[in-house]
Amino acid sequence: MVFREELEAQEFERLSPFAAKASQTRGRRIPEEKCELRTDFQRDRDRIIHSKALRRLMHKTQVFISPEGDHFRTRLTHTLEVSQIARTIARGLRLNEDLTEAIAMGHDLGHTPFGHNGEECLNERHPGGFSHNVQSLRVVDVLERSASGRPMNLTEEVRDGIVNHTGDVLPFTLEGQIVRFSDRIAYINHDIDDALRGGIVVPEELPADCIAFLGSTHSERINTLVKDIVSSSEGKDTISQSDEAAHYMNSLRNYMFEKVYRSPIVKQASELEKIHHLIFSLYDYFLARPQELPEDLRELSGTEPTQELVKDHIANMTDRFAISLYEELFVPTGWKVKK
Repeated sequence: MVFREELEAQEFERLSPFAAKASQTRGRRIPEEKCELRTDFQRDRDRIIHSKALRRLMHKTQVFISPEGDHFRTRLTHTLEVSQIARTIARGLRLNEDLTEAIAMGHDLGHTPFGHNGEECLNERHPGGFSHNVQSLRVVDVLERSASGRPMNLTEEVRDGIVNHTGDVLPFTLEGQIVRFSDRIAYINHDIDDALRGGIVVPEELPADCIAFLGSTHSERINTLVKDIVSSSEGKDTISQSDEAAHYMNSLRNYMFEKVYRSPIVKQASELEKIHHLIFSLYDYFLARPQELPEDLRELSGTEPTQELVKDHIANMTDRFAISLYEELFVPTGWKVKK
């Protein structure tokens, strides 16, 4: 049997001096007894994998709202692809894969229904604004609890990586910085794949200079970007890309914003209006009736403002639950004769 202490000792033998070591973690907000078999970072990963918040990502939009087809990405499959890319980079640099995977699995737990469209609506309606990375941290700190009421209580390294996977602040671990890059590598490339599948773009329209440098297939582009990060970051105390790779990746991202993310085919005005109306209607409904919030949120009412709990409830929803709840609350069902 391999015990935690052995795993922690092995990290010093096989990992880079720049890697975060589980035995040197900055710790948890609430002290707790160590696991006999798993390191703290492994334990964090497992807590996230078994969380309800992660399961909900299965039914949350990535880019395409309720696409007809089995192969379009969801927020959960995006998370899995980020995790795979991040672990490959971490392994190539001899950094801590367990920490990297934990951050990757938790980075989008706070995403709203209907993807970034839902996020924009909730940001507009909620007085304090809304950012999915901040909400992801709130999920692991406050909202996700075990049956006994225990919070996830993750290590500071994982919490930092989750909240800073996007925004102006860099994670203090290289593993967290890897997830920042991996998130962008994943969504640019899988969104191209989905856009091609959906007929939004055709291969011939992709920027020729980007394709020539990065590769003509999904796997070639990811491979190019992953190898570039590994070679550019080897032996350094920060994670970086070469200037050339960064240029072509950003050019491809700009192309996706122009042709896909802001496309009237993807962002149909009528559908965006419906999402806006749905989010605002549900927010206003529960703000006026906080007693109808889920029990786990009502239990926080003594310490949390009502608006914060309403925001939490909306952000927790999956696409299909939000639609179903809206129909239940606002759409007449008609009267039927009792038999």
